[in-house]
Amino acid sequence: MTQATTADVSPVRQTAGAKANIPPRRMDFEFAEDTKRYWYRDSPFLTTFWTTLSTLFPEGETFFVDSVRNYRGDITDPLLKAQVSGFIGQEAMHSKEHKAFNDLAEKHGFPANNLDRDLGYLLRFARKALPKKLQLAVTVALEHYTAILAEQLLRDPSHQSNIQDPEALKLWMWHALEENEHKIVAYDVYNLVGGGYFTRVFTMLIVTLFFFAVVGIGHVRMLWADRKLFDVWGNLKGFWYLWSPKGLFPKLLPQYLDFFRPGFHPNDHDTVQLLDDWREKLLGKGGMLADQIKNPQRA
Repeated sequence: MTQATTADVSPVRQTAGAKANIPPRRMDFEFAEDTKRYWYRDSPFLTTFWTTLSTLFPEGETFFVDSVRNYRGDITDPLLKAQVSGFIGQEAMHSKEHKAFNDLAEKHGFPANNLDRDLGYLLRFARKALPKKLQLAVTVALEHYTAILAEQLLRDPSHQSNIQDPEALKLWMWHALEENEHKIVAYDVYNLVGGGYFTRVFTMLIVTLFFFAVVGIGHVRMLWADRKLFDVWGNLKGFWYLWSPKGLFPKLLPQYLDFFRPGFHPNDHDTVQLLDDWREKLLGKGGMLADQIKNPQRA
């Protein structure tokens, strides 16, 4: 006679990042080859603009990870160490999935991989030429850009509805969620290692010039490849949508300028409830990503 026993149930092992509420979520987005060519608002200008931003992420987020990892050994606070682990894990996944998205853009004839490659040359030069603390300051500045852009996407239903491909929408919403989950990490590491106010704001000014130059040149290359560079009316409409007084980006000016306050911290932009709501929408039962995440126990 055998004695019935209750099966041992091993607890799910959480990553350090998950314990710090910055869980690396493993995704495998599958972009169909027949994905709509102009997936943002049926606009060649706007689609190529967002695709240009996507080309910055594989190399750009690898740079972010490296700049934070440079100081990993200096961190003794257990919470910040866990947050850095989560930051590194999330950014690594962003690089991977945007590379897949960029490969789809290549199939549509856009020079996505060339733009990614050229940014890689620039960032490799930055690694050699800039002191490590300045590399971290660059990351802090660019993480502010990604955080406020991501928050806008999470808050603006019309912005979301303009993304007309379901898989692309999943990618951008997942990325937006995680950018705001880890928005404080590089900033807190920078403060920990003695980064100062002057260096932070001076770096932001220089980074802003480079950011707009890189995006502008990349966007022109995208439009040229798409034979839409001289579509004057279409390009003016797209530009107006982004940059008119009530356009997408002027709405972000107050949040951008917050960075220049001496006592600024990324948590001054309160996204706690926003992130809770979107975790449920994306990862809860029946959520947009519920059946797609490969490690749901860490979501």
